[in-house]
Amino acid sequence: MIFLELVLQNFGPYAGRQVIKLDPRSGENPRPIILLGGMNGGGKTTLMDSIRLALYGQRAQCSTRGNLSYGDFLNQCVNSKANPAEKTRIELLFEHIEDDKPIKYRIVRTWEKNPKDGKDTLGILGDDDTWPVDSLVNIWDDYIENLLPLGISNLFLFDGEQVKELAEQETPPQIVIEAIRGLLGLELADRLAVDLEILVNRKRKEIADTKDLADLEKIEQRLIEQQEDYQVIEEKLAIYKNQIEELEIIQRDALDKFVSEGGKIAAERNQLEQQQKEKNTNAENIRQSMCDLAADVLPLALIPNLLSQVQVQGAKEFRYQQVQLARDVLLERDKRLLKWLSELKITSEQVGKIQSFLVEDVDNLYTGYSQVEAPWLLADEESLSQLDNLIYHVKNAKTSAKQQLSNLKNLEEELIALARQVQTAAEPEAYQKLRDAVEEAQSQVAKAKAIYETTRQHLAELTDTLEQTKKELKDYTEKNIDTKNREHIITSAAKVQETLKVFREKLTLRKLNKLEEEVKNCFLYLLHKSDLVYRIAIDTKTFALSLFDFDGKPVPKHRLSAGEKQLLAIAFLWGLAKVSGFRLPVAIDTPLGRLDSSHRQNLVEKYFPAASHQVILLSTDTEIGKKEVEALRENEAIAHEYLLKYNSTTRQTTVIENKYFY
Repeated sequence: MIFLELVLQNFGPYAGRQVIKLDPRSGENPRPIILLGGMNGGGKTTLMDSIRLALYGQRAQCSTRGNLSYGDFLNQCVNSKANPAEKTRIELLFEHIEDDKPIKYRIVRTWEKNPKDGKDTLGILGDDDTWPVDSLVNIWDDYIENLLPLGISNLFLFDGEQVKELAEQETPPQIVIEAIRGLLGLELADRLAVDLEILVNRKRKEIADTKDLADLEKIEQRLIEQQEDYQVIEEKLAIYKNQIEELEIIQRDALDKFVSEGGKIAAERNQLEQQQKEKNTNAENIRQSMCDLAADVLPLALIPNLLSQVQVQGAKEFRYQQVQLARDVLLERDKRLLKWLSELKITSEQVGKIQSFLVEDVDNLYTGYSQVEAPWLLADEESLSQLDNLIYHVKNAKTSAKQQLSNLKNLEEELIALARQVQTAAEPEAYQKLRDAVEEAQSQVAKAKAIYETTRQHLAELTDTLEQTKKELKDYTEKNIDTKNREHIITSAAKVQETLKVFREKLTLRKLNKLEEEVKNCFLYLLHKSDLVYRIAIDTKTFALSLFDFDGKPVPKHRLSAGEKQLLAIAFLWGLAKVSGFRLPVAIDTPLGRLDSSHRQNLVEKYFPAASHQVILLSTDTEIGKKEVEALRENEAIAHEYLLKYNSTTRQTTVIENKYFY
């Protein structure tokens, strides 16, 4: 199993939609660790709770739920700044192997403020979100139990507080004990013992409540009479069934005749005529609209070339007028310039050259437009603007006319088809005759079916009565045998209980031996003192850990440092996860706790990269610091890095991708 993506929307401090990619196989080489950094109170625990909530819903063991009802807990999880119209949403996309093939499912849970009935809405999507798997919704609790049982989930989704509690206590906390029992399969034996006790109590009540039955001869006589009645009714039922088949043939023939001779179309005559009326109205509206276009600018579409010529000529004349005005303005400016130049201390020869240049420049400007023919349109700027608007409206009117002509043609074709349908309809008198025949046949079939159904129900009731009478007869004759069987079950159950007790003890010993060896190997692997512990024993009742040295003497737990105790707790959880046989992701909140530098280095280098194929670490900046994160990067153990950026002013957390504290 691999978590691929986590989506949080308005959940806890996560405002809006936040997407966290968790697939450790993103790069060319798989890297197991997904590192998420966040300060205390910034949403690390909330993120862990979201995974539990997505998987288990109401059964989830979330850290902040406490004694709250599920509805109150969901209400508490809604982001305080969220829009009331938006729903809170959690999505967890994961992949696992099913029938030797990888398959993906996306768990989607949504709810709103003050959720209805105190519940969320569960949806399961598959095949890259392209189709919903509705069949999984109703059985989701059973389905996820096969993938990641709730009882052992705390071996894979745990936090630093859990490790701290496990390290300090002589016996594991109840939540770990339940996980161990689930891992060892002990809860099945306990459940079987309870079921046996229920069965024994039930059988005792049956013996105490047993009464004498009616006289055997009366029961036999009643059974014979009921069998005779059953045979008579069964024969009647067969006759009624044949009648129904014959009447259904008559009905089918009448209906075929009704359809073939136009009865069905006649029945729809009013509808067809109404459609004709509506389409005629639409066609008339289109014709009127086309008349309106013809009365407006549309006729000008007949002279498009002339309009274009007028437009071009108007533009030329307008430009010519602008040039004339510009020439007069330039001449006035040149006079002022020459007057000013004469006042300066420059030679008259230079002034003359400047004057020649200015005259030549103005003449060249005018010469470019002097060849234009004399203005004859004499249109002003406003008239030319109106001409442009007119040409634009003509184009639009032409396009509209084409569209309306097309619509009118389609309507006329539909009207022709409707007229043909109406023509094939039967005449009113013939139609009524055909309809009466169909209704009569349907009435006969309905009556026959009603009689058949009444007889069938009577036969079914009689069948139940027969079965009850047979049961009474059987119970009467086997009363003594049943009583002996019940007593035998009670006696056997007691023996099974004793056998089950022995089985439970042997099962516990066999599985705990394997667990002891695994925990010891994990502890020695993490510990830098290889001579501290030789053997680890686990109590079969309390599951408390006992350490022994190479001489077989107990190693008191108080001799271990705080860091060594924490490593022992982690080794215990790691060993449990290995023995479980489940290939599952590991998620750790505040993973390093109070470890010193050497123990911390062992955990970073040895445990995190090897804990599972996918390891999700939720750390503060003081746990996995600069030195630790650089070591993980150098070892190419990190697939994704995220920073949970918390804004204390808005009390909102934003997930920043490809970034950590350092």
